[in-house]
Amino acid sequence: MAASVTAKAVTEALIEHWREVGLPGYAQFDNDTIFQGTHAHPDVVGRVMRLCLSLGVVPVFVPPREPGFQAMVEGYNGQWQAKVWARFTHGSLADVQGRSSRYVAALRRSRADRIESAPPRRPFPKRWRLNLQAHPRGRVVYLRRTSATGSVDLMGRGFAVDDHWLNRLVRVEFDLDAGQMRVSALRRREPKVQPMLKELSHHIPQRRFNE
Repeated sequence: MAASVTAKAVTEALIEHWREVGLPGYAQFDNDTIFQGTHAHPDVVGRVMRLCLSLGVVPVFVPPREPGFQAMVEGYNGQWQAKVWARFTHGSLADVQGRSSRYVAALRRSRADRIESAPPRRPFPKRWRLNLQAHPRGRVVYLRRTSATGSVDLMGRGFAVDDHWLNRLVRVEFDLDAGQMRVSALRRREPKVQPMLKELSHHIPQRRFNE
């Protein structure tokens, strides 16, 4: 099972899911290479990121090794493990998929009010095809914590932000089309208050995507 969890498999699963429920405004991920692409080189835009950007979905990456940001996802995974995986003896992959589908459908019914109150989703485009060789366009958001010197690490690079905002959370909105990063301060107690700290110029180089 672990060997099957690849960026390609995640991309296919997202396409199937979004065709069914519509496109969200953003999608949140952790910093695994499955979602970001390899960490061995700077300025990598991986397969899952390219999928999101090509569909106008903003990928959001949570701070590495920070508790709480993935609590909802981790809670859902834990419930699925307990309700589906651990509760039954599965004779085949089809058995797992069938029980999982029934569990997901029941959970959606129980959360119908919450789902209905969420922002509306865009329909999946009918004639869309993923072109991995297209130069990435759109926006990517990184939540990060500054270092002891006020810098942040993302895209395999370090960027100086503010020598007065040390070891604190920031929101980096990277406009790929403009080649501009807007860095804003974040406070957990006041999440809607995000004063601008710095604007940075950075462009993703034109290069072929290695499949």
